Formats: sequence, structure tokens, C-alpha cells
Amino acid sequence: MWFKKSNIVTLAVLAVFIFLSMRLTEFDLTKFRDFRNMTDFLTQWFPMDFSKLPDMIQDSLETLAMAFLGSFLGLIIGLPISFLAAWNTAPYKWVYHLSRIALSFVRSIPEIVFGLILLTALGLGPFPAVIAIMFHNIGVLGKLISELVEASDPGPQEAMKAVGAKNTFASLFSIIPQIWPNVLSHYFYRFEVAIRTSLVLGFIGGGGIGQRLFNDFKTFQYSSVSLDVLIIMVIVIIVDLFGSYVRNKVI
Repeated sequence: MWFKKSNIVTLAVLAVFIFLSMRLTEFDLTKFRDFRNMTDFLTQWFPMDFSKLPDMIQDSLETLAMAFLGSFLGLIIGLPISFLAAWNTAPYKWVYHLSRIALSFVRSIPEIVFGLILLTALGLGPFPAVIAIMFHNIGVLGKLISELVEASDPGPQEAMKAVGAKNTFASLFSIIPQIWPNVLSHYFYRFEVAIRTSLVLGFIGGGGIGQRLFNDFKTFQYSSVSLDVLIIMVIVIIVDLFGSYVRNKVI
């Protein structure tokens, strides 16, 4: 079975793509032969500088707020759009196709592009970063939830329509209870992604721990960089654990 002609051709094409990608990206493992520079660099990370810890915690809370608000607003706006972008709940075909195109358009633009536009238009700070995260999450969560809506069991919806419920109420009260645990799962995953996105947006003036990390790197304060990185890791782990706890409670 493994030696079918089609499998051999597939492997050959894959090998060509890997080779071309390695050439284009200058992939060279021999660059790891000398670890001296890396060792010298990492030794400057320790011991960590805890003198700025209160300010770092404040910046971390700002990053958490940016990620939470941006992803939450994305969920609130994306949820109703997802019903318009699902073939089994869209009121008209043109609404379905238009919603799909709109979600694809918004989703195709990275947060950093939104961030560059909004930071230029609205000024530096966390507010433009929140809007950038929100826009991208509308596209992503709208697409993911629309697929959950399409995969939902039609039985409860048909039963509610049979007793006289309007389409809107039938969709709301029959589909959302089915998909809600998965909606939360998608939301918390996007929340984690938004935290990392907030860091990148901080590099271009969006504030938070990302901006502090960027400034510490630029000023060669590597003992502060190590603490920045540690705080970021702790935040992501806590959000992941909290998300698992909430999902287990809901399920």
C-alpha cells in the first residue's frame, strides 16, 4: 500500500517543496556548531532583575486586559455574524455568501496590520491594540462558530419551529446550548493567542508587557528581559489552566 505510484509521486513532490523551501529560507543547521555566542548571550539573562517587578506586573495586567477585551468583543460581534454565515441558519443565500466573504476578508488581515493602521490613526497606546485584536477575532471566531452551527443537531431546532417558534428564537435556544462548550474552547484558545498578539502589538507602540520587553531588548537590559519572558510564560499557563477549568465546569 505504501509503495503505490501515487504515494511515491506525492513523496517526490513533497521532497522538492522541502528542498526549495530550505534554499529560499537559507536553512543551515551548521550555524549551530558554535554555541559560544549563544552561551555568552544567555549568561547575561541571569540573575533576574526584580527591581522593576511592580511595573512589570502593571504592564502584564494591561496586556491581559488588552487580550481579554479584544477577544471578548470579537466573540460578542462574531457570534451573531456566525449564524448569518452558516448555511442552515442564514435567512437568505446572498446573506450567507456576503457574511462568509466579510469574515474571510477580516480574517485575512493580520492583527499587526490592523495595529499599524490604527496606531497611526488613533495614536499610541493599548486602545488601538484592543480594536486590532477585536477585528481579527471577529473573522476567526465568526468562521469557527459558523462551522459549529452547521454541524449542530437540527432536531431541537425543527422541534421548536414545529411548536410555532420563529427562526431566530429556534436558532438561539436550540443551537447555542449544543455548541456552547466548543464556543468557550475556541474563545479561550483565541484569548491565549491574543496574549501573544498583544506582545507583538506592544513592539509597535501598543503598550503592555510587550512594549516593556521590546524596550528592555533595545537597551540591552537582559536581566530584565528574562523576568519579562518568565512573566509572559506564567500568564499563558494561568490562562490555559483557567480555560480548562471553565470548560470542564460547562461540560
